[in-house]
Amino acid sequence: MSAALLAAAAAPAFAAEISDGKVKIGILNDQSGVYADFGGKWSVEAAKMAVEDFGGKVQGATIEVISADHQNKPDIAANIARQWYDTEQVDAIMELTTSSVALAVQGISAEKKKIDIVTGAATTDLTGKACSPYGFHWAYDTHSLAVGTGGALVKQGGDTWYFLTADYAFGYSLEEQTSNFVKAQGGKVLGSVRHPLATTDYSSFLLQAQASGAKVIGLANAGLDTANSIKQAAEFGIVAGGQRLAALLFTLAEVHGLGLEAAQGLTLTEGFYWDRNDESREWSKRYMERTGRMPNMVQAGTYSAVTQYLKAIDKSGTDETEAVSEELHAMPVDDIFAHGGKVGPNGRMIHDMYLMEVKKPSESKQPWDYYKVLATIPGDEAYIKPEESGCPLVD
Repeated sequence: MSAALLAAAAAPAFAAEISDGKVKIGILNDQSGVYADFGGKWSVEAAKMAVEDFGGKVQGATIEVISADHQNKPDIAANIARQWYDTEQVDAIMELTTSSVALAVQGISAEKKKIDIVTGAATTDLTGKACSPYGFHWAYDTHSLAVGTGGALVKQGGDTWYFLTADYAFGYSLEEQTSNFVKAQGGKVLGSVRHPLATTDYSSFLLQAQASGAKVIGLANAGLDTANSIKQAAEFGIVAGGQRLAALLFTLAEVHGLGLEAAQGLTLTEGFYWDRNDESREWSKRYMERTGRMPNMVQAGTYSAVTQYLKAIDKSGTDETEAVSEELHAMPVDDIFAHGGKVGPNGRMIHDMYLMEVKKPSESKQPWDYYKVLATIPGDEAYIKPEESGCPLVD
């Protein structure tokens, strides 16, 4: 057999080619609502940075990033996803802030046999009962937040909880995961109240939480909902009265928006902090020069997800979904976001999380110097084991 035939026989079963001669990535998220700072156009910039750092091409094909605002509405997101896949040759959709949106788009991606990588949504259903062979969950989830923030506060004596919960899939999942963890640590849940997404008046909900007498009021919401809850809680003297607020999903972007005076002392959990090490500082400085702000875990996670997707295409020699999915499951994740990260059979990227406390204004030495890292939560402790996730793809 000739050398050429031997090489062909040893080649992978899929063709080494890029469909349409281009790799097209769609960043679909909230760019105008309560989560616009949480991810928003800042995640789009992180995705573009990843493409530029990769060299702008993969396997000789140009890489393009497009984006759209789903307005936190699953029907709008679903329509955009179908249009992207059916008529605009989008190969993968990423970010997907808002759990109801992420679940809808992951379902469409599975139907179309396309890759989706979620960095902005939190529900564990994405790698549980709604898992997909082509779906990946990257930056954090409700379980890792519950283990981090919930666990820390119970250990500090916060053993009675009342939840203020966003009334949709993400809020339910975050409340459930944190409640389970609080109870497992010997704490009690005294009740909960649900509020509409993006409401402006939290007074009745906060008064119910205050009246419960719980030591900890768990804010099972995110973005401006959390920031506004904290602001209005101060008006009712909730913290001054001895109760503690637990921001169960709060990131650097929201701390910046709220300001250290109001946010000081909050305990929270993130999967990334710009000032963690030399590598994160160097990348975050470049991000800051580009955007005028430091990244949170959603934005840094989007950079990581896009980078890993491009690495998977490069390694497999094709953008064919089955081949890329196989590489994404197999390759370790080592980049500015995570070191020693690994992807489980259910699509969950397992990596360390970080328990943070927001500094007092007097402790902050420079702009965006907002966190004290209290503890590192190893990935194997932070995330549900794939075989326990409820994903039907996992034996």
